[in-house]
Amino acid sequence: MERTFVMIKPDGVQRRLIGKVIQRFEESGLKIVAMKFLSVPNKLAEKHYEVHKGKNFYNGLIRYITSGPVLAMVLEGENAIEKVRKMVGATDPQKSMAGTIRGDFAQNIGRNIIHASDGKETAKKEISLWFKDDELINYEMDDEKWIYEK
Repeated sequence: MERTFVMIKPDGVQRRLIGKVIQRFEESGLKIVAMKFLSVPNKLAEKHYEVHKGKNFYNGLIRYITSGPVLAMVLEGENAIEKVRKMVGATDPQKSMAGTIRGDFAQNIGRNIIHASDGKETAKKEISLWFKDDELINYEMDDEKWIYEK
């Protein structure tokens, strides 16, 4: 099983979309193995978005992600990274397909509801940045035998 990092951003929280977003992931068969609701400290925001440092949108991105609470979580499942990315949709909501989270709920690239890791190395880095090892819960769901061939 693969793990990935997902964050419902301040606009998703403020628009009361947490439940709808989580429901989509759970209904798809993904399992939540960690979750926390928090206000993002500047230092964490800067580390999370360090790949964008120096770009013209970086300062606005830091202001935005620290402007209100977020819901950070780790999801687990077969090909979880690719599956979540498809469910989330394109970074620019105007290019996201209907049926994706951004396609259904977001209107603007600067307020696009959700973040999801874009690859294995990124997922590993982001999970360790946002969660301690003992915050990741290993458990089995009763329906896994119906979701995954074992």
